[in-house]
Amino acid sequence: MSDQQFSKGLEGVVAGRTAVSEVTQQGLRYRGYDISDLAENTTFEEVAHLLLHGELPSPSELAAFKQRLAEFAAVPTQVVGLLKSLPKDTPAMDMLRSAVSVLAHFDPDTADSSPAANLRKSERLLTQIAVVIGAWARILAGAHQPIAYDGGMSHAANLLRMILGKKPDEPSARAMDVTLILYAEHEFNASTFASRVTTGTMADIHAAITSAIGTLKGPLHGGANEAATHMLLEIGSPDNAQQWLATALKEKKKIMGFGHRVYKHGDHRAKILKGWSRKVAQVKGQTKWIDMSDIIEAGMDRQKNIFPNLDFPCASLFYVMGLPIDLYTPLFVASRITGWCAHVMEQTQDNRLIRPTSEYIGPGIRKVVPLARR
Repeated sequence: MSDQQFSKGLEGVVAGRTAVSEVTQQGLRYRGYDISDLAENTTFEEVAHLLLHGELPSPSELAAFKQRLAEFAAVPTQVVGLLKSLPKDTPAMDMLRSAVSVLAHFDPDTADSSPAANLRKSERLLTQIAVVIGAWARILAGAHQPIAYDGGMSHAANLLRMILGKKPDEPSARAMDVTLILYAEHEFNASTFASRVTTGTMADIHAAITSAIGTLKGPLHGGANEAATHMLLEIGSPDNAQQWLATALKEKKKIMGFGHRVYKHGDHRAKILKGWSRKVAQVKGQTKWIDMSDIIEAGMDRQKNIFPNLDFPCASLFYVMGLPIDLYTPLFVASRITGWCAHVMEQTQDNRLIRPTSEYIGPGIRKVVPLARR
């Protein structure tokens, strides 16, 4: 028996040090900036620059950054061809995992693992992932060609346009922008830790991001916004919400989009996005989804003292914007790629192979019985 302390799921274990973000019961900060301050006063491109470069950009730095993103958005025709060749029922996260892996073969910096090259690869992946998601959406919609990334539009507006095939209204574009800010980074969550473990072996950045996407696919980490949407569709109407919740709690069903491994008194990000979800719902004339959400939220608070996480308001927001449900988790990736890449680059700066120990609980010492006597 080892005398080292065991913590299932590494809960409470400090597994590394980071300057990228800090998660506490009081809030979330990216490189020292409070998430509410960033959501109110910056754009996603500014936050992406902060995470990847370490500081918020000056006006000239932001312009140069956005120009690079537009230039890096081109996805090789071979990758688009791969998307077209996939079965149409391929889960979107599987598609994205494969696409990122294949993108590594066409990246001009594939053989270079220097800090400067990793930064360029991070910026490429930021826009290439958005383009791949948009291309997949248009392929499934039967469109002949994907919609090209437009350097004159925000990254958030580009995402909506490439997926939906039309320029978004301003409230939707800004709501998506805020959503990307809120999802961009969250310390040593499962997918980020997976990317750092992969990087710790000195694997390349595309391998690390592929690991992260595979980890996010798991329903215990990603996909809660998709599941919460299906839950709202099952409820169907605000008139049904209270009874539905009572029955679900009686049957001990998991209420999707509630609770958090870290936040015990509510997810600060959810409170920010809830306001945008209602604003867009009002613009679209589809307030019943947010009305249902309010009833479920109040009931969970009253009966269980459990609060919504970011995925819950995201569910109704994405639905009223008309986004395909299967793309909700890939859209998470379109944001979190910034945090993942920031952690990958940080890991390489002071790397050590991540190799925890385990507590053995199997049989004691045994002797092999010869085959003939077994």
